[in-house]
Amino acid sequence: MAGVHRDTLLRWLRRGLVPEPGRDERGWRSFSYEEATAIMAFAGRRPVGDQREHEAIGRLRAVDWAFATAKTGYLTHGLHPYPAKFIPQIPNALIQELSAVGDCVADIFCGSGTTLLEALQLKRNALGIDANPLATLISKAKTTPLASADLESVHVHETACRRLFENIQPLSNDLFHGGLPFRSTAWRPDLDVCQFWFEPHVVEELSELRHLIDLIPSATARTFCYVAFSAIIVGVSRQDSDTRYVRRAKQIRPRDTVQRYLRQLAHNTAALMELNDLLEDRFSCEIVNADVLRCPEVGPIDLVVASPPYPNAYSYHLYHRLRLLWLGIDPNEFKRVEIGSHRKYSSKGPNRATCDTFRQELGTILQQLRNLLSDAAYVCLVIGDSRIDGRRIDNADLIAQAGVSNGYREVARMDRAIASTRKSLNPRIGGIETETILILRKR
Repeated sequence: MAGVHRDTLLRWLRRGLVPEPGRDERGWRSFSYEEATAIMAFAGRRPVGDQREHEAIGRLRAVDWAFATAKTGYLTHGLHPYPAKFIPQIPNALIQELSAVGDCVADIFCGSGTTLLEALQLKRNALGIDANPLATLISKAKTTPLASADLESVHVHETACRRLFENIQPLSNDLFHGGLPFRSTAWRPDLDVCQFWFEPHVVEELSELRHLIDLIPSATARTFCYVAFSAIIVGVSRQDSDTRYVRRAKQIRPRDTVQRYLRQLAHNTAALMELNDLLEDRFSCEIVNADVLRCPEVGPIDLVVASPPYPNAYSYHLYHRLRLLWLGIDPNEFKRVEIGSHRKYSSKGPNRATCDTFRQELGTILQQLRNLLSDAAYVCLVIGDSRIDGRRIDNADLIAQAGVSNGYREVARMDRAIASTRKSLNPRIGGIETETILILRKR
């Protein structure tokens, strides 16, 4: 009668937006005609949108959002590891239904650039914002084609790296070997960092590789090679993985570091060659390294598709620390502004973050975003629950509340199951089985 989904009605009841009816002998809600009429009147005051929105949302509701068998590493999506990123099929479906060719699609937490790449290949302009300097570096490499001169620079660089590999003599206990361990005179991070997290020969090889990248004359080609360099750092370090900042022993032999880099560089080059054939010059991608809470001067934006950080689930500044240090970037600047950081939510001081912190931060972002959005633009946010102070927090509900308070209306919520092979959050902190795709629209 009201023309809304049952789940929408239940949300209205839970929030006290419509009166709670009586219950029958089985405990089910039982609406009188007057109560039903009141709900119909409430629904009638909500903007219902046009027929196009109704059809688009209907098609989105019919999507199997799990994408359990979908391939996710096509084109440059596999250029660099990045934990907790969403799969490209999600932004692809949202962009197709809620924007048009030539629109500007933004990701205000762009991470490794998944939304940006999907927007470009769907013939939209793209805008990415992220406070993590590693994220914006990866996004630039992922979405920027290499011209012929850039490819030649990469080829010359690769040849120099192969020469380095051939010149490094493996360590040997043979007294008649005559070879000495390889030493580089190039820059490297703080000595304590190197000694604690890396084998000595790995430090020397990373140092020389970074020096060879610095010699590349093309800025675009340098960025591309820095990303390949960053991609191998955790693997050759003593850091357990991208999601565990603890030490463990690894069997990294002399020359392994250079060899891994050469393999990563070859993989990335092949991926980018595919991208070169696909993208069109008339569609642009702008990437901004900035704190989104400070409202960077960008816009206008026609659609936002993003996955906000899950509060209390992950600390990107910590797990990306070794990569940032080897790129010559101070991770503490990013640490100060990171949203959702597990470190902020798990601290014991009076300034520790809470679920209200997250609600207020997203409210500020949505309020500022309104000024950048075109009329009636959509904001699509993909997020799951978190666990804060031992309680499970419905982050989608927090964001929806912040949206309604700041000039948006909720259009739809859709749940998706997360494949167990793609979970990367610590289950004791933010482990989840499902995510919510929340769609808001500027009023």
